[in-house]
Amino acid sequence: MKNVIAEIVERRKKDIAERGYTFGFDIPEKRTRPVNPFMAEKGVILEVKRASPSKGDIAPDLDSAETARRYRECGASAISCLTEENYFKGSLQDLINVCNEVQDVAVLRKDFLIDEEEIDIAYRCGADAVLLISGMLTLEKMLSMTKRCKDLGIRALVEVRTLEDAEKVLEVKKLYEDTIVCGVNSRNLKDFTIDLLVPAMLKKKLGGKVIFESGITTPEAASKIASMGFTGILLGEFAARNPEKAGQFVKAFKNTDENLCGKKLVDLAEKVSGKGEKPLVKICGITRKEDLLLADSLGADFVGFIFATEFSRNVYGKRYKALKDSLKKVKAWKVAVITKPETEEAYAAAELVKQGELDLLQLHGIKYEETPDYLKEVPHYYVLTDKIEIQQSGTDEMFAKGEPRFLQDCRGHNYGSKDHMWLAGGVTPENAVTLIERFAPELIDISSGIEDESIVGVKNHHKMKKFFEEVKK
Repeated sequence: MKNVIAEIVERRKKDIAERGYTFGFDIPEKRTRPVNPFMAEKGVILEVKRASPSKGDIAPDLDSAETARRYRECGASAISCLTEENYFKGSLQDLINVCNEVQDVAVLRKDFLIDEEEIDIAYRCGADAVLLISGMLTLEKMLSMTKRCKDLGIRALVEVRTLEDAEKVLEVKKLYEDTIVCGVNSRNLKDFTIDLLVPAMLKKKLGGKVIFESGITTPEAASKIASMGFTGILLGEFAARNPEKAGQFVKAFKNTDENLCGKKLVDLAEKVSGKGEKPLVKICGITRKEDLLLADSLGADFVGFIFATEFSRNVYGKRYKALKDSLKKVKAWKVAVITKPETEEAYAAAELVKQGELDLLQLHGIKYEETPDYLKEVPHYYVLTDKIEIQQSGTDEMFAKGEPRFLQDCRGHNYGSKDHMWLAGGVTPENAVTLIERFAPELIDISSGIEDESIVGVKNHHKMKKFFEEVKK
C-alpha cells in the first residue's frame, strides 16, 4: 500500500530545495501579533482546509481569513491552518491571512514540518503553535524542533499514532512538558484509514492533556470523545465544508464531561490493542456456572448474559443470582445483553454495569436514535441485526455517531463495514476458521453454535473446546 506521508515529505523536500522554506511567499521580517496560549483549556480546534489526499477537494474556494473569522464566532479555542500546497492546497499566505484576521485566538500552523527554520517562519507569520508529527521525525529532530518552539515562546502540537510514536513523545515531554501538547490522530497517515479507538488507546500512555484528531463528522461523535476525557478535538473536513455548523461541535464537546461510558471505552481500547493475532472471543447466552467457568478458563475475552425475559436464555432473576458468586472469579469482561430499554430487566442490567459488577451493556437491536438518556452514560455497544444482510450505510452511521465498535449479527454473513469488525450470527466450531479467514474480525461472538439443539442455553463443553481450538489456528 502506498505510504502517503512518505510521498508528501519527499515532494516537500524537493519544493524546499527549489523555492526555499518560504515557498516563494513574502514573509514578515518580524512578528507583530501577540502570542496566544494554545489549548490551555478544554476546547475545539477548527481547521482551515481546502483539500486532502483522502477526500480530494473539500472547500476549494475557501477564503482563509473569512473562515477564520467564522470559526472565532463559533467559539473555536484555536484555529488550525493548513499550509501544505500539493496535497492540501494551503499556503503560508493562508497562515498570514488567518493570523491577521483573528488576533485573540491561537493559530496552529499545520504542515509536514521537517526543519527548525520552518518554525521560525511560522512564528513570524503569527502562528502560536506548530504541528510536529512524531512518526516522520527522529527523536533528535523532535527535541531540537521543540526546543526552538520553547525559545520562541510558542507551543508544539506533537502528533502520535503508534506506541513507538508515543514513546518518542514521552522522551520529549521530560524536557519540554510546558511546550508540547500531545495529539493522537485517529487517521493513519500512511493509508488514511480511521480507528476511533486508537486515540483512546494512547491517551492513558501519554498522560495529561491529549487532543483527539480527525475522524469526527457529527456532534454526537464530538460528545462521545469528550466523554473519554480528551481535552480537545481537532475538526477538519466537516468544519471546512460546513463552517456555519461548526458551533454545534464546539457546544457538544464543551458541554460533555468525562463519564463512566467514556472511561470504559478507554479500557476497551487497551484490551483491543493487546489482543495479538487471533480475534477476541465472546461466548454469549451463558446460563450456568460451569459454562461460565469453562469459557473463562479457555480464554474467552467476553462472556454474555441475556437480560430479556422473552428469551429462553434469559438469566434475570434466579439464574443470575446463581451465577453471581462465580462472576467474581472470571477474568473475561462480563456483558449484559438487553433488547428492550424500558423494561425492569434492562434497568437492572444497567445498574449492575454502573456498580461495576458487569462491564458492558450490549444494546441488541436497539436503534441509536431511540436509545433513552439513562443508557447513554452506561458503558455499552450496539448490535446491528439482520438475518440476510447488514447495509454498509448502517455501519457507516454507527462510526459517524462516534461508536468505535459495534457487533454485526447476521446469519447470512453479508456484513456492512469490515473495519474493526465484531462478527456474530451462525458461528459454529465448523465454520469459525472460514469466517476468520474471510473477514479477519477483531471479535467473534458465538452462542447457539456451541449448544445442542435440544437444550437451549446449555453449552456443550466439547463443542466449546473445539471452537477455541479452531480460533487458535
